[in-house]
Amino acid sequence: MFVQSLVLPFVLGLSTIRPSFAANAEEWRSRSIYQVMTDRFARTDGSTTAACDPSSTSYCGGSWKGIENKLDYIQEMNFTAIWISPTIEQIADNTYEGEAYHGYWPKNYYNVNSNFGSADDLKSLVNAAHARGMYVMVDIVVNHFANWGDSNINWSGLTPLNSESYFHSKCWVDWNNQTSAEQCWMGDGYVPLMDVNTEDDQVVTILNNFARNLTTTYGFDGARLDAAKSIRKDFWPAFVSASGVYSQGEAWYGDAPTQCAYQDYMDGVHNYVMKTFATEAISGQGNMTMLAGKMNGLVSTCKDVSLLGSFMENHDNARMASISSDTAILKTAAALTILSGNGIPIVFYGQEQMSTGNNAPQNRQALWLTGYPTGSNKLYAYFATLNTFRNHVSTYDSAFLTAKPTYEAPLSTVMSVRKGNMMLFISNEGSKIPSTKLTSSGWSANTALVDVLSCQSVTSDGSGNAAVNMNSGLPVAMYPKSYLTGSGLCSL
Repeated sequence: MFVQSLVLPFVLGLSTIRPSFAANAEEWRSRSIYQVMTDRFARTDGSTTAACDPSSTSYCGGSWKGIENKLDYIQEMNFTAIWISPTIEQIADNTYEGEAYHGYWPKNYYNVNSNFGSADDLKSLVNAAHARGMYVMVDIVVNHFANWGDSNINWSGLTPLNSESYFHSKCWVDWNNQTSAEQCWMGDGYVPLMDVNTEDDQVVTILNNFARNLTTTYGFDGARLDAAKSIRKDFWPAFVSASGVYSQGEAWYGDAPTQCAYQDYMDGVHNYVMKTFATEAISGQGNMTMLAGKMNGLVSTCKDVSLLGSFMENHDNARMASISSDTAILKTAAALTILSGNGIPIVFYGQEQMSTGNNAPQNRQALWLTGYPTGSNKLYAYFATLNTFRNHVSTYDSAFLTAKPTYEAPLSTVMSVRKGNMMLFISNEGSKIPSTKLTSSGWSANTALVDVLSCQSVTSDGSGNAAVNMNSGLPVAMYPKSYLTGSGLCSL
């Protein structure tokens, strides 16, 4: 069921319009983020036919003004925040590995990337989002600068770190060694990413000032910290404090203790543990018993799982539609992203259109070529319903957002998520299974319940158990019917 814009009163009621929400972690907890790759989302001219080869590593023409003009498209899925690509000036060369359309090859921290528009265009986008009550998260790159070729680097052409002395000596990164990960160069001889020496006090001061000026100048509400694992952990607290906003780092690890440790230095990190093992379980390479164990491990290990980033797709990972073409599986990934209880939801642009692509750049297609359809044959309407439900529960039940989730596997093919008064069931069997009978327990006796995703109604028995049908492998999200009044879901 497509629920259009029902969250608007919730969003606009959060805060009056102002230059910046300067939002902290507590204020971000309730948000749902739509990740935009600026160059590939929308063009200023509004074209839906402008060429952009799926394998392209060149600029395709997406812009900040294009995003601003398509905010309706995002908000009508009831997302309450956007995350945009790095905004700073990039190396201009069309290198052996293409152009810096992604934003991760910086040259000058103090200039904007003119391929995306002007500084005024960027401010206009942020102001337009704020006028809708939406937050804007900016992607920040401070681990490295870039160059075309690793010899004869023009250090003086970089800003503000314009001397070789501000960088670690060249050594190519060994990801099996944390010291190497923090002090050696990513990239290669074609496009080396010269590693910034964040052990240098002068460098630290420059970077902290940069963070402060960036967020205040443009009014950003949150920061995504690129390559967080590639900088010493104790660099981050002062940087995050200087930014003055909620910060979520990229720390790509496969185990809870290593990933969760970063919450001692920043508000949250991308939940790669969930993403990795959920992908395995949903695709059938693993099982739901394993996934439930991993999810419970995150809850018991992390300082606050509700501040992690819950995602199943991004610009560095395969699209779910490349892993499975079964709509039930894709809806399972969507429901887990929004309702996992293991972080702030993040949806990568195009997931709602079931975009494909195994690796970069194939997973970074131009969204305008889809024509931005909003029908029910893709996942656009499904995300609108999921977000409407989460937004409603977040406002109805003040304890929901901080309630610790619990995970169980009643079957090896089914996992349940219990968070507050919500219970989610997901399966990895997809549409091949006509019906699976499940028991939803832990309710008060004789409680009327509704699956907000199918609108099936059931009532718990005297022991607080309710019989639930999972049809064609589709997720089930149970919630007390009396608590849904005014949500717009299932005509309530």
